[in-house]
Amino acid sequence: MRRLFSNMPLAFISLTFPATAIAESNVVSFVSCPIYRDADAGKKSGCWLTDNPGTAQRYDVSKATSKPDWNYGVLVEGKVSDEQDNACGGVVLAPVSVSILQEKPCTRFMLPAEGYPGRPFVLPETNTVPLSVERVPPEPPFSDRTFSILFNFNDDFVTYQHGDYYVDQTIQWIRGTNPAEIIITGYADLTEHAISDYPIVEDADMAQKRAEKIAFTLKRLGVSDDLMTVQWESETDEAPDQEGADGLPIASRRRVDIEIIQSGD
Repeated sequence: MRRLFSNMPLAFISLTFPATAIAESNVVSFVSCPIYRDADAGKKSGCWLTDNPGTAQRYDVSKATSKPDWNYGVLVEGKVSDEQDNACGGVVLAPVSVSILQEKPCTRFMLPAEGYPGRPFVLPETNTVPLSVERVPPEPPFSDRTFSILFNFNDDFVTYQHGDYYVDQTIQWIRGTNPAEIIITGYADLTEHAISDYPIVEDADMAQKRAEKIAFTLKRLGVSDDLMTVQWESETDEAPDQEGADGLPIASRRRVDIEIIQSGD
């Protein structure tokens, strides 16, 4: 496996984003302790809620691709949904990203249903089908293509039924197109953001960990080391248009891009 290291120095820039600036960009971002509501609709219908400490507004984050752990605080990044069903007793955020902050302990807090029905469980749109299900192979002509895997804050874990969905899409394209080269580039957000008076900045080695995690994952799925170039960048611009980023600008920095290059023959 060929490895390229970025020669750029690691840089940390301290920036503060007040609540007004976040609101103007149509993105809700805050740090809080999660709340679980035991809703009326039964099994798997419970709700995850969080209160924005800056505004005291309660938000429904149940549609996040990964759920909170009520033992720890969470970084919430989302947009107010156009569909407000009041199923849980909070303003619905969708899309929404929830990252667990294990360095911020919280006391478990559960609310009774209080008449809120919750939502019956449904499979996410990014549901990964079993390996036994036949995939439809890509059709030629094949072009160069880039897939992106998004990550939670300061984490290199491939999120179940989200990150692994895009890994599955990537490997099917690789197997179906027989590319000449695959360039895997890891990114991290090394700019410090003061969100709810809490410093949010990723570890300096997180981009490397993410790139190597995806390279290892592809290798386990049969991709040869000789095809892969693995690299990482010390900084990255926002890329909210990346598939899977859901238009969340800061969250889009936490990703791995997999550039699949065809031979051109």
